[in-house]
Amino acid sequence: MADPFAELLLRLRKDAGRTQEQQAAAINAVSGRDTMTRREISRYEKFENVPTDHTLEHIAAAYGVSFEDLKREAKAARARKRKECASEEEDQEDVKRRTLLGGAAIGVSAAAEPWGRLALALSKGSKTDAPSAAALVNRAAELHIQELNLSARRLQHTVESHLDAITAALPRAGEHERALTIAAGETAALAGWVAWDLGETNKADAYYKVTSECASAAGHPPLRALALTYASYGAPTPKEKLRLLSQAAQDVRGHGNATAAAWVLGRHAEEAAALGDDTGALRALDRARFAYDFADHTSEQAWVRFVTPYRMDSLALTVYGQLGRSELTAAATTAVERLGDGLPDGGVVVLGDLASALLRGGDIDQGVYVTRQFAAASQAKPNTMGKERTRTIATWLPDNEQELADHLRQFAS
Repeated sequence: MADPFAELLLRLRKDAGRTQEQQAAAINAVSGRDTMTRREISRYEKFENVPTDHTLEHIAAAYGVSFEDLKREAKAARARKRKECASEEEDQEDVKRRTLLGGAAIGVSAAAEPWGRLALALSKGSKTDAPSAAALVNRAAELHIQELNLSARRLQHTVESHLDAITAALPRAGEHERALTIAAGETAALAGWVAWDLGETNKADAYYKVTSECASAAGHPPLRALALTYASYGAPTPKEKLRLLSQAAQDVRGHGNATAAAWVLGRHAEEAAALGDDTGALRALDRARFAYDFADHTSEQAWVRFVTPYRMDSLALTVYGQLGRSELTAAATTAVERLGDGLPDGGVVVLGDLASALLRGGDIDQGVYVTRQFAAASQAKPNTMGKERTRTIATWLPDNEQELADHLRQFAS
């Protein structure tokens, strides 16, 4: 007869509707490392090995169950393994524990897509422990930084696996429900952003919708601002883009939202500039910079960590380039100096916006030079905005740079 702990791990995986490979990926998504394999999951379920406590933390988070409960069961399993005398019949305590933990993944496989599972989980409630909740929240924040140096294709599976892990935990969230709901919304918004970058617009809309549901459930308006601002990139008309951004600006008013406000206002400036609204664009850009002077992108909303000084440089470059403003020269100098000799995370975005701004502003030779730098950097350090910027730049290249334009379009596809 199989060991009760091995059976417990097998039951949890099956209740979650995952293969062994998918479970390994879910654990890696929580831990942030690609160290778990299908083979190791198989060894656990055959009782050839018992996970360490460190690994158990990640397993608990991936299933949304109590780490302390799993730790206690693993300790008992190790004792049985040492004695090599597993009982033919389970005692009543084993039955109780398996019944308790076996129902932990309620609802995980009740819907076909991650946003559907999340929406289902929002209607439930129970308990999970502090270490598991903290691991899930922290991982959600880390993913928003990874978008600066990972392509959408590489990031998508990791983000959706993490969303599944939080979804599994939500029915047992207890006192951590609000924090996990916010983390779920942050992860769903990033999943939508990645889906949009991959051209999966319906999927992106579904993720943004459930992000807004998370914002309502948690009573946390800045989370809705995240969804609205991401959604503004794919809105069908300039008027709709500005409407979404105006609503987002209302959601990030108040203390503790300076970085989020700077990003939303910067996006508003970009879209106003695209419409040729000099006054509106410059006013929004000034407000964005003023807000950023009071911001700390490392300690406010978890998702604002991608709004680095480099990102603010790129917003200014876009606005000045689209409006043909003389301030572009000074902004370009500041951006290049901040980049330095290396290429920091977020640097590809700056190079792309600088190339586009120079080409639009009529500085063709310098624009082509920076475009070549951008093309090389995009391949070396992909990010979730690479495709969009690449297409835009290709349209502004002169006719004698058709080979470079074709290269960029091919990369974007």
